[in-house]
Amino acid sequence: MTDEVEARLAASLRMTEALLEGMDAAVRVSDPNDVWRFASYLEYMRKYNQVLDAAMSIEPIDAPVDKYDIDKVPSKFDTIAMQQQGYFESVRGNLLILRAYLANRVQPRSGRVSEIADFLQANLRRAVLRVPERERDVQDAIEQIFVGRGLEKGSDYDREVGRVKVSSKEVVPDFILPKLETAIEVKFAKVPGRLGVIVDEINADIRAYGLEYPAIVFVVYDLGGAIRDETEFRRDLEATDGVRVVIVKH
Repeated sequence: MTDEVEARLAASLRMTEALLEGMDAAVRVSDPNDVWRFASYLEYMRKYNQVLDAAMSIEPIDAPVDKYDIDKVPSKFDTIAMQQQGYFESVRGNLLILRAYLANRVQPRSGRVSEIADFLQANLRRAVLRVPERERDVQDAIEQIFVGRGLEKGSDYDREVGRVKVSSKEVVPDFILPKLETAIEVKFAKVPGRLGVIVDEINADIRAYGLEYPAIVFVVYDLGGAIRDETEFRRDLEATDGVRVVIVKH
């Protein structure tokens, strides 16, 4: 991909994100009891078509997105509230798919996952203001820096959702990043004797979460200097494609 194509795709991505934010804001400020709050669906369809056309003028879009034939879409005066909501959500769904496609073209998933891992590496220790006593304390600090970065819960990230069924049981990652199809799992290292257990847990998590998530970031919070050789600790675990291990020392 040339720099010019990447720049144009990035511009299309920004337009896509801006339109999504506009749609979300329009609904958010509306009275939730107003059944006609989706009446602007036709305007958003037109804008979505414009954004899609702009992206397709750069390169073919290899994603399951639709283009609307505006002339065949009934006006708000010829539809009921439920139909208007359906049209509105259809546009939003197409925008989400287009955004994911463009984001992966501008910056491939592996690069974005590395960015998240590097972000956690650089910021987590500063967010832990007291000596953590358990994994949940570290999880709380991660959520705090996600929020500080402007990530929105339920959209950009979520916590303790995204169950994965393995044989007869279900496992749940500590965090997921839905747009990146990434799971984040926290491990708490207090004493050297627990390292073997942590490695076994990570290997089990890789097998389980790998069924649903192409990328997994493990955050190992080393409280007592349990990990002496970080490179050795990471080596075999990161040999699995899509796995990143972040070691944060207190």
